[in-house]
Amino acid sequence: MATFVLVPGAGGVAWYWHRTVPLIRAAGHQAIAIDLPGDDRHAGLAAYADIVIRAIAERSEIILVAQSLAGFTAPLVCARAPVRMLVFVNAMIPKPGETAGAWWSATGAVEAREQAAASRGYATEFGVGTYFLHDVPQDVLRTGPEPREEAETVFGEPCRFARWPDIPIHVLAGRDDRFFPIKFQRRVARERFGKEVEEIPGGHLVALSNPEGLTERLVAYERD
Repeated sequence: MATFVLVPGAGGVAWYWHRTVPLIRAAGHQAIAIDLPGDDRHAGLAAYADIVIRAIAERSEIILVAQSLAGFTAPLVCARAPVRMLVFVNAMIPKPGETAGAWWSATGAVEAREQAAASRGYATEFGVGTYFLHDVPQDVLRTGPEPREEAETVFGEPCRFARWPDIPIHVLAGRDDRFFPIKFQRRVARERFGKEVEEIPGGHLVALSNPEGLTERLVAYERD
């Protein structure tokens, strides 16, 4: 039995994983959804890593799942905890010492997002509904908490790690992601990891829009 430690992206709300957690448990594994103080201007990457490591505690067989901005917390956790496997989900993949603020220009993320929007016929100007919620069922959104805005602190703190751990690392992406378009995610994964992206249906918040497909892939990674 593995323990899936699920780390959310910007805002840090554990509720993001609420449709995935029961499916992982039904598959015979443990699941811990992490809640991070995304709106706390005194908390940065190091504080986020501390919270995740405290949640792991003495557990073993850890599969760390990092969504979006949590890609910057992931290597800090891997350096200090017995992580068996790392899975990125529509995630920002950092280089050692990089800040999340610098990542955008270094990868060309905004340009990629705008180009995809122009070619597919939706607004190039960012909007939460267009880029995050377009495929999330309305009945799911009605049960959710108020969004938690991410403080700027985390974007200015360097991601201080020496190298990626020698463990299995998977890069999983929603093929309908408008915020980090699939073509962009493929390029970044190749450039930064030399890895290919594995795709499932769903947008940027795939744990809300396609929890079944996401859980199926996560459990398959553990099994394989």
